[in-house]
Amino acid sequence: MGAAATSSPAGADVRLSARGVGKFFGSHLVLRDVNVEARAGEALLVVGENGAGKSTLLKIMAGLSRPSAGEVECLVEPERCAYLGHATFLYPRLSARANLLFWGRMYGLAPDDGAIEAVLDRVGLSRAADEPAGTFSRGMAQRLNLAWVFLISPRLVFLDEPGTGLDPASQELLRREIGAFKDSGAAVVWVSHHLAADLPLAERVLHLKDTRTVYLGPAGDFDAGALTC
Repeated sequence: MGAAATSSPAGADVRLSARGVGKFFGSHLVLRDVNVEARAGEALLVVGENGAGKSTLLKIMAGLSRPSAGEVECLVEPERCAYLGHATFLYPRLSARANLLFWGRMYGLAPDDGAIEAVLDRVGLSRAADEPAGTFSRGMAQRLNLAWVFLISPRLVFLDEPGTGLDPASQELLRREIGAFKDSGAAVVWVSHHLAADLPLAERVLHLKDTRTVYLGPAGDFDAGALTC
């Protein structure tokens, strides 16, 4: 299947552009000549089989890994970018409240009790605010990760299979809040294996296969049958 046109529509607010991105790990080619944009108010769904290079591309776009070829231009200041993966990066001995206070300060913020209470309530963790994060279930821990993302009001959000291992209620919360990110004007780049559930929330799809882009275009035109994973 050929890739769709990649030019920006008139008036598109591009938050990040990746041009000619390639990546080697040693002599192993992972990505080749990938061109893609992240646009304000849109979710770009990145799909492909295991090993297609989805997570590698996301890390390159997020500035967590350097490309072997090509370049990435990010038009969003670092403190307004957020990366949420399936691994949780919480301090287990700190309470949920203390974790949020720490992350807020790391981003140059000074969140007050009201701001912290608001994001904890938004993710359904108000009653667990003072419990150590190390006692949280997988779903609760990911909700706390989502809370710190809310705290910084990001303009560019990277999501690397954040729903892995979540219960249905937490997955539904995550999908609802992805819609809220878009409504706020943020650009969302989202790696997912749950195509049937997640495709309706995306404006565009990037399908990677055998190191290359095989489709980049509107979500409504994507042939889900082309994805075998």
